[in-house]
Amino acid sequence: MREQGALAADFDFDNLDLAWLRRKEGVKWRRAGHDVLSAWIADMDFPVAEPISEAIYETVRRGDLGYPSWSNWRGSSPLAELFARRMTELHSWQPRPDLVRNFSDLVQAIQVVLHLTTRPGEAIALHTPNYPPILKSIAMMGRRAIPSPMTRTGDDWGFDPDLLERDVAKAGCRTLILVNPHNPTGHVYTRAELRALADIAVRNDMLVIADEIFSDLTFPPNRHIPLASLGPDIADRTVTLASATKAFNLAGLRCAVAHVGPAGLRESLDACPPDLFGVVDVLGVEATKAAWEKGGAWLAALMDHLEANRDLVAGTLAAGIPEIGHRPPQATYLAWLDCRRVGTAMDPAAFFTEKAKVALSTGESYGPGGAGFARLNFATSTAILTEILTRMVEAAGGGP
Repeated sequence: MREQGALAADFDFDNLDLAWLRRKEGVKWRRAGHDVLSAWIADMDFPVAEPISEAIYETVRRGDLGYPSWSNWRGSSPLAELFARRMTELHSWQPRPDLVRNFSDLVQAIQVVLHLTTRPGEAIALHTPNYPPILKSIAMMGRRAIPSPMTRTGDDWGFDPDLLERDVAKAGCRTLILVNPHNPTGHVYTRAELRALADIAVRNDMLVIADEIFSDLTFPPNRHIPLASLGPDIADRTVTLASATKAFNLAGLRCAVAHVGPAGLRESLDACPPDLFGVVDVLGVEATKAAWEKGGAWLAALMDHLEANRDLVAGTLAAGIPEIGHRPPQATYLAWLDCRRVGTAMDPAAFFTEKAKVALSTGESYGPGGAGFARLNFATSTAILTEILTRMVEAAGGGP
């Protein structure tokens, strides 16, 4: 849902200095060479929204970095009421604030839930390709990934629910990880798709971990639907993960929440020592509050800018490198590029790094279905994105 009257022209997303980006300590630009344009990891290039920077500054100015009045003990969360209100306003879902728990980020939350609810050797179902840290977590924790392939269907992506259920039943799988909107394809699951997943989970007595961190970055006319909003049958077995960090570019502040539907899991979480899995900090909480309470106009303008950049990617690649298969994402600021017909023996991300001096994410790291693909982050200025695409077109032989 966008705020009325918020336009990209009201905010300056194009005033980015490349030298400023290269001076930053974050991994996105720090890892890139001095002549490489960085378009890989899912950080945006934009400065923090003013309400957030003001909230952080004011907290520091008052010297308010001591022990907070809120506690991490026994399920208390300083963001519970705000999260519940936001979900109700944006998605007509009314989560229970008393079921909200704190985590430092979504990957940590996934790891904690898997640690408490599964054992080594057990199966975890998820759509592939998928976010590399999730795949790595499953592997490092000794669990088995049961891939449900995302396939191109016309101008969209989809999956086969019958195949998923057969694989789940065969493996005795009792856990499903859902990334919605999906990373890396940018697919926004429809109500029918979510209902099919919910039915599979109920029939097979599954726990569902729903990573919904990209929900704020959904392009119209698509609508994000929280899985847990479909009804009590699925809400009671779903852990919904959310954070302001993707939409408002705050990954370094490491603050997330989980709405924990399963009663047994809540009991297990609350029985653990409160600091065992790490805690959120004062600045992360204050930044999240500012983002969710005062960041609406900034976010709406950001979406206008990202939508224009999304169209620029699609148009430039279609004209300059038509061999790349690409459909504009329905959400996120990430373009999933099928480079299998580009005609290089190299991994496409390695090819574009070497030949175009553009750093992309390698598709192979996204698991089954990722080989031959690359992921491009278009959350930058129009000028920088234009240069990224120009370099790619020239490297692929489509330019002067």
